[in-house]
This record gives sequence, structure tokens and C-alpha cells, in this order.
Amino acid sequence: MGDWGPVVIAVVLFVILSPGVLFQLPGNNRVVQFLNMQTSAISVFVHTIIFFGLITIFVIAIDVHISSG
Repeated sequence: MGDWGPVVIAVVLFVILSPGVLFQLPGNNRVVQFLNMQTSAISVFVHTIIFFGLITIFVIAIDVHISSG
């Protein structure tokens, strides 16, 4: 039986936190821009730090499990 919790959480967070898809932090002209479909190196770095923090909280601290079978 597989544990799909970390996989599902990582995929959902990756889609949500991709820079420029839903929001970009920091934006090109403002601090936060929504739905602009653009990115920058600093934005990728900030979104990576946010992703790492959230995946750590959900997978290690909360210990989410989704079992198959």
C-alpha cells in the first residue's frame, strides 16, 4: 500500500505556488501581482522558500497520509 499524501500535497502546492500562475511575490511593478503569467529570478527564489516551508509543515509536522488500497 502506498502513501500518496506527500505526492498529492507536493503537486498541489507546485501548481498553486508556480510564480505568475495565481500570484507573483514580489511582482514586477508592485509587491504582489495576480495572474500576470510572468516571473523573475527573485520571484522564483521567494516561491521556492514558501513551497519548502509549506511542504515541510504538511508532510513532516502535520504528517498527512493518503493510503491506496
